[in-house]
Amino acid sequence: MGMSGSLTHDIIHGPPRPPFEGGWGGGGGAGGGSDGRGAFRRASFTGLYVLLAASTMLFAAFTSAMVVRRGLSDDWMSMSKPPILLVNTGVLLASSLALELARRALKAGGRTKFNAWWTAGTVLGILFLGGQALAWNQLNAASVFISTNPSSSFFYVLSVAHAVHLLGGVSALFYVDVQALRLTLGPAKRTAIDISAIFWHFLDGLWLYLMVLFYVWG
Repeated sequence: MGMSGSLTHDIIHGPPRPPFEGGWGGGGGAGGGSDGRGAFRRASFTGLYVLLAASTMLFAAFTSAMVVRRGLSDDWMSMSKPPILLVNTGVLLASSLALELARRALKAGGRTKFNAWWTAGTVLGILFLGGQALAWNQLNAASVFISTNPSSSFFYVLSVAHAVHLLGGVSALFYVDVQALRLTLGPAKRTAIDISAIFWHFLDGLWLYLMVLFYVWG
């Protein structure tokens, strides 16, 4: 069309509109925008997948060692599990549910609901860690230590390793929560929300797996 054609188009239709910037409920998709957020989002998810793969391999190695150790000798004694583990499991499931409800509120543009649900999920995650500490204290009070039996050794190792991962997840949830409550968490931070929630759901599923392992093999 040339410069004259472009000038005529601008006079008739006005200058081109700026790129669409979605609010809390729009934009920010996986494709990403011309400002580099798309590349950042893809790189962030790649890092997340590497982390999930490494964590899966770590717990798979622990599981293999546990199964082999259990079958090598007859000194394996199934330890009594603190009942609070079941309560902790319910708390962790409720935390994942709260985060998912927060993400749905985000998609619908509900900032207040997002803040409320995300804060609830974060608090529940902290409560889970407190419940785990209480479970370890109860075991210590019952004279069940890491060196008591191979079963208790693997319970402590696996549950503590999971708690360390969960502590990192809680830190991410807390960061998002603070930014949201300060009203500084706009569309550019959508990646942080999704990454944190997906990692948390992974830890939730990992804990369910460990519970089956503890009660079936422990």
